[in-house]
Amino acid sequence: MPDPRSPARRGLRGALLAAAAAAMLLPGAALADITVGLIVPATGSTAALGIPARNAAALFPETLGGERVRLIVADDASDPTMATTQARRLITEEKADVIIGSVMTGAAIAVAGVTRESAVPHIALAPIDLPAGQDTWTFRMPQNVTLMARAVVDHMKANGVKTVGFIGFSDAWGDFWARDVKALAGDAGYRLVAEERYARADTSVTGQVLKLLAARPDAVIVGASGTAAALPHITLRERGYKGPIYQTHGAVTHDFIRIGGAAVEGAILASGPVIVAEQLPDDSPVRAKALEFVTAYEGKYGANTRNQFAAHTVDAATVLEQAVPIALKTARPGTPEFRKALRDALETAGEIPASQGVYAFSANDHFGLDHRGYVLLTVEKGAWKLVK
Repeated sequence: MPDPRSPARRGLRGALLAAAAAAMLLPGAALADITVGLIVPATGSTAALGIPARNAAALFPETLGGERVRLIVADDASDPTMATTQARRLITEEKADVIIGSVMTGAAIAVAGVTRESAVPHIALAPIDLPAGQDTWTFRMPQNVTLMARAVVDHMKANGVKTVGFIGFSDAWGDFWARDVKALAGDAGYRLVAEERYARADTSVTGQVLKLLAARPDAVIVGASGTAAALPHITLRERGYKGPIYQTHGAVTHDFIRIGGAAVEGAILASGPVIVAEQLPDDSPVRAKALEFVTAYEGKYGANTRNQFAAHTVDAATVLEQAVPIALKTARPGTPEFRKALRDALETAGEIPASQGVYAFSANDHFGLDHRGYVLLTVEKGAWKLVK
């Protein structure tokens, strides 16, 4: 038997190591699982949005591109600081190849900062805006706020609205909507006559509503999300406001209808199409995927549990199913090269039909959705109805 220290033995060992390394580069050779980190607000003020996204993890595929998926779910507790901590942990300790989340706007922005620094692909579940050049690694599943604001504004214009009151969250989500309501006013022919804000955890907005009513707007836009979006809506109706009230896609949940009750009847909301999957026309490019999601999710969690936030999580898996095989052609999971290849693949995968629209990311567009990614809804007899 050769001496382990002999040149021959060392040469044999080197050859074996080289062969093993070469084998890892062959198509189909597994270096490691694809590690996916999912960060959601399972607790805290935004839990109503985060819990459905967490529930959707049960529908995540077990493999991507033939490689096994290791999905790790983390709670950011509706706190951007905790979201930062979780993102760093997933990247440094778990070696995540991609991070999905968060649903909460501020938390998603925080995660984007970490993934940008770490060069890890990030799929946000909130439609966050980032400064120019800072979204190189971040893609979004939800519709751009500007896209949805235009849908609302077009409806107002068609219905003769000339003055608008705005009440929204005193955070990034409210800021995004206030910005676009103001920016679109000129082309749409209306004036913003009042702007009020409130915190997500507030239990009363009576003062803000009284100021809105004093301005006598033709319509009111509520720039909020989740169940907290119902608060100003209810208060406006209780105080006798009769005009149309518009809500954002962040408010499209069955809990919004449950909490709002009769007060939210007639509300008009921009929404992703999955909420009214059965009402979509037969030629809709998203109808099949939307119905597939509804069947799977409601089959597991019960009738009328569908929601946009769970759908965005499943849509993230859908785009990864298209992008991962492309990335695997040049790199293996668990490496910086794979993360870079996956980021590039997301930009070049082409059109991907999903439950909430047809995604077509590019180097210049990390939202990737167009008019096929929204519909207008109203609340009629306690249920969602497509506005045609």
